[in-house]
Amino acid sequence: MNRSDWLIERRHEAEERYDTLWAPQYGEKWGTYSNASHFQFLQRFLRLLPKPSRMLDAACGAGRYIPVFLEKGHTVVGIDQSQGMLARLQEKFPAVQTEKVGLQELSYLEAFDGIICMDAMEHVSPEDWAPILGNFQRALKLQGYFYFTVEIADATEIEEAFKLAQAMNLPVVYGEWVNDDVYHYYPSMQQVREWTRQAKFDLIEEGEGDGYHHFITRKT
Repeated sequence: MNRSDWLIERRHEAEERYDTLWAPQYGEKWGTYSNASHFQFLQRFLRLLPKPSRMLDAACGAGRYIPVFLEKGHTVVGIDQSQGMLARLQEKFPAVQTEKVGLQELSYLEAFDGIICMDAMEHVSPEDWAPILGNFQRALKLQGYFYFTVEIADATEIEEAFKLAQAMNLPVVYGEWVNDDVYHYYPSMQQVREWTRQAKFDLIEEGEGDGYHHFITRKT
């Protein structure tokens, strides 16, 4: 199998598993996170925004962070490639607008004051990082803010996962992790900074916590 087809299969596999395995109990058995650093950076991000703002929660899942926006009077649009996860969101927040769309297909144009993409970019292949960041940049209004997280993985485990995938004759690149529930890719933080700069975002603040690197940026 060539790499392009293999990556398409991984996306379809992730969508199916979220729809059938995780969405039915998301918020009860899975997805019950309370990472302090996420909420600390989210509050810093929100302080940069005008009130009220129009927000995009990208790869929103079942809407874990939507209450924070609603409590502050913001309007929120939630997008996800899993219809099952969106259904869970709509059960809790029926008034919130949602759209079933992947990050790769995002096509909004200067529609939002702020965007978050939390706990999701680890499922993005290296080929898709630059196009997705470009989609986010176009979706933001001028001087809009974008907050995203990047999962941190142990370097030794990444190397072992790469060797295992090579032994299985999979068309992987270094940093990809396929011996897990769904596809993961772990770029270096320097590479993330470079992709972010190329997408015309200014880095406002970054830091680590709870196994993630946090980036708050602004559209230049």
